Amino acid sequence: MVLRVILRYLANNEQLIQRLAESYPMRRAAQLLVSAYYRSRAVAQEQKLVEMTPEKFKRMMNAFKDNVKQEIEAAKQDLKKRK
Repeated sequence: MVLRVILRYLANNEQLIQRLAESYPMRRAAQLLVSAYYRSRAVAQEQKLVEMTPEKFKRMMNAFKDNVKQEIEAAKQDLKKRK
């Protein structure tokens, strides 16, 4: 409860928000975020993921999830063999 009041006060403090916005870490974080967005958009266009249908995307995500599960199981088996 007290934490919520403190956070609300800090979020509504215009001077604090302005100083944070002008700080180097915040500006750098914004630059990195925009850079990552444009890079990922370019990669998606190169690999033609932009034209992907929801069904194809769902199949791709399920295949990825299955591959990750298989790799985790293989790593578990490898760890058991090492012990």
